[in-house]
Amino acid sequence: MPPTDPEDPALLHFTSGTTGTPKGAVHVHQAVLAHHVTARYAGPCTGATCSGAPPSTSGWVTGTSYGIIAPLTHGVTLVTYAGEYDPRVWYGVLADHHVNVWYTAPTALRMLMRSGAALAGDYDLTALRHIASVGEALNPEVVEWGQDAYGLPIHDNWWQTETGAIMISNYRGTEVRPGSMGRPMPGIEAAVLARGEDGRADRTGGHVTPAGVEQVGELALRAGWPSMFRGYLGEEERYRSCFADGFYLSGDLARVDPDGYVWFVGRADDVIKSAGHLVGPFEVETALMEHPAVVEAGVIGKPDELAGEIVKAFVTLRGGYEPSEQLRGELLAFGRKKLGGLAPKEIDFDQHLPHTRSGKVMRRLLKARELGLPEGDVSTLEGAEAS
Repeated sequence: MPPTDPEDPALLHFTSGTTGTPKGAVHVHQAVLAHHVTARYAGPCTGATCSGAPPSTSGWVTGTSYGIIAPLTHGVTLVTYAGEYDPRVWYGVLADHHVNVWYTAPTALRMLMRSGAALAGDYDLTALRHIASVGEALNPEVVEWGQDAYGLPIHDNWWQTETGAIMISNYRGTEVRPGSMGRPMPGIEAAVLARGEDGRADRTGGHVTPAGVEQVGELALRAGWPSMFRGYLGEEERYRSCFADGFYLSGDLARVDPDGYVWFVGRADDVIKSAGHLVGPFEVETALMEHPAVVEAGVIGKPDELAGEIVKAFVTLRGGYEPSEQLRGELLAFGRKKLGGLAPKEIDFDQHLPHTRSGKVMRRLLKARELGLPEGDVSTLEGAEAS
């Protein structure tokens, strides 16, 4: 093989396309340094036996970074499963192969929640010592359920296709605060920036301003870590727009508590502008999941002449519950009690919310279907044929 430079292009990953057309993010050879180090701190794929699935994650950035590269650099065995959802088969994979580190996705965990915590007790999962989640923010209810089902907390992590590796994590052996993404990785400088009317970082005079502690703003990272993407394929201007004052602007809204834990609020592109308020869908989805009937939710903004937008929720019910007008009314009242004026005004039942292959609820697709608009690019939709 010809010699390569650390800055030579090595990987091209496409984003999940939850809010728009997937973008090709270019990564370089030295990204392997970030894969190796972050796997050590965050825990995925550093045991004697690691499971990157179920479900199989090989078709997206996690599957490459922590399903191929990191395990190779640490010399561990990786177990994957690419079959259809079956909770008994999934638990069987973990038990039969004595998996001790399980790296999975929130959607997979929410699916297992439908089967109840007791089912896990039918399998010998005593080898399991660490569970980590990736793909989208992990609702606190799932973290607490994991403790009941497995006797272990589920460690949420935050990163993006653009960051190339885990940037914020609930480290092994540290306190897990349900609902928090954790704290920045060593060497990573994270900041929450004051936001403008569109939810994105306010670039007054071309500069950005840090937000205060506990204030919601755009999550940003000081540029320069090894796995930072080096461009969007064929979209140089779009790439440049992701940076300001030496920070990479993630497009995610978050807040930081006094102890440095980062809490996800939502995508800036998903923020609902309702009667003068900016509402993060994730906050509403999390509140609805506190109801015993709800296992998953997707929230969108629906146009309204008076309020600009109203909050509409689509909910997936746990086993044992059936859709009814009585339950709909109960959920609407529950939302008002939890969220006040930010609560959903409409709720529909949907047992098959659209997900990307990486497990994220495709809110833009929910909105397009609700409004009768073109669905746009659905190449990353779970079950879509690869072209």
